[in-house]
Amino acid sequence: MPDRRKQDDLSSDRDLVAQTAAGDRRAFESLVERHAAAVLRLATIVTDDPVSAEDALQQTFLSVYRNAASFRGDASVRTWLLSIARNAAYRLRTKHGQEQLMEEPLMTLGLEAGWGSDNPEALAIAAERRETLVRALQVLQPIDREVVILRDVEGLRGPEAAEVLGIGERALKSRLHRARLRLAAALRASSAGNPRDGEGARNDRT
Repeated sequence: MPDRRKQDDLSSDRDLVAQTAAGDRRAFESLVERHAAAVLRLATIVTDDPVSAEDALQQTFLSVYRNAASFRGDASVRTWLLSIARNAAYRLRTKHGQEQLMEEPLMTLGLEAGWGSDNPEALAIAAERRETLVRALQVLQPIDREVVILRDVEGLRGPEAAEVLGIGERALKSRLHRARLRLAAALRASSAGNPRDGEGARNDRT
């Protein structure tokens, strides 16, 4: 049943794009309603600025409205939209003069994430509070946040996420692995700097 529902969603998305290309305003509004949240999440991650993210959101759907007829159906509509959104967000990010940091060695990332003591990916999964995870994500560079968002939040498959990012699947796996390690390290640092409520209470009594 879930597979059938997913297939129906894909068909519906393609129908909405086709209807948008034919000038159907309601179909376009339905497309926006269905995918705006995902587009905005990715744009916010890339630009690291709410105002720029809103601009990227508007540019994305303006482009979709104008170029709906160019959608060939090689990928899902969601992948197509997120690719447009990412390009729009990076143009705005470049315009504001933001730069990416160079990659750290994998071994350094692993040690910071807790290799030899805890499973780094398990640290992220075991985060007790959503706020902690959100704060940890904010520590990451946009290039790391976007791959985590695409794979672990938006739920894109590997090939789809790779297409959005414009990289090969092998590169995607490497980037995702590094991003998850950095996220785990950020969670580890956050946990070390913020003791549990019980511990804080005991310290207050001493």
